[in-house]
Amino acid sequence: MVTKTEETQLNRLENQVDNGGGGAWEYLCLVKKLKVRRPDKVLRHGLSILNDPKKRSALGPDVWTLYEQVSIAAMDCQCLDVAKDCIKVLQKQFPESKRVGRLEGILLEAKGLWAEAEKAYSSLLEDNPLDPVLHKRRVAIAKAQGNFPTAIEWLNKYLETFMADHDAWRELAEIYVSLQMYKQAAFCYEELILSQPTVPLYHLAYADVLYTLGGVENTLLAKKYYASTIDLTGGKNTKALFGICLCSSAIAQLTKGRNKEDKESPELQSLAAAALEKDYKQRAPAKLPLLTSALKSLKTS
Repeated sequence: MVTKTEETQLNRLENQVDNGGGGAWEYLCLVKKLKVRRPDKVLRHGLSILNDPKKRSALGPDVWTLYEQVSIAAMDCQCLDVAKDCIKVLQKQFPESKRVGRLEGILLEAKGLWAEAEKAYSSLLEDNPLDPVLHKRRVAIAKAQGNFPTAIEWLNKYLETFMADHDAWRELAEIYVSLQMYKQAAFCYEELILSQPTVPLYHLAYADVLYTLGGVENTLLAKKYYASTIDLTGGKNTKALFGICLCSSAIAQLTKGRNKEDKESPELQSLAAAALEKDYKQRAPAKLPLLTSALKSLKTS
């Protein structure tokens, strides 16, 4: 994740380069280091170096890294001829490179040649079955074609080996949610919470899935995870505050007619509603009447 200081530094350097103040190579290095996507800028400033023999030779061996960076940016911008030219240069310099082979596969993807790209990745995986990028590219191909069952199959296979890949678990969870396979999505978020218990995003997503599943048990658990989200964010997550109110209302409906001992105290909902009203007064006072009306419809008593 990019810090505020790093973002400020990046924007300052970007403005400097855009206005002809120099520092193109430093900017490109920072973009790569921070793993941010600025393909149009990378393509423009990268080519300004590669097309100048003096600047290109001054980079020494780093020029090959720049060719790779520019080729990926060119594919992002659909400048496929530029990408092809960069990859050709890399192929000539590194004829047996698996890394260049990955770029060739990505170029096939960019052209929409899915079968050829999948074949290229499968061939590379035979030589290096533990390359995580190749596995993820195959998943991307399946998703691009709308073939979600295959994407799920390959992600599950990938996670058998790379169990600590949080991004892969989250990707799998989001695919399950899109297919309304909520129980499977819940399992993925449980894995994420176990491995990264202080990330509020996972608590919130898990609560959403549980609330969607419904039933008293799931809704009670959803309420707890909305509460943990609020705790982890210092009470500043508006969606989680709404979640508390929705869960409290749903639980009241589901437990209607039961003994008072089985029912939940409305105290947490009242606190969440008060926090929402305070937040709306500060940030969106014009919408406060709408909020008040919505909260009134969710009264548990």
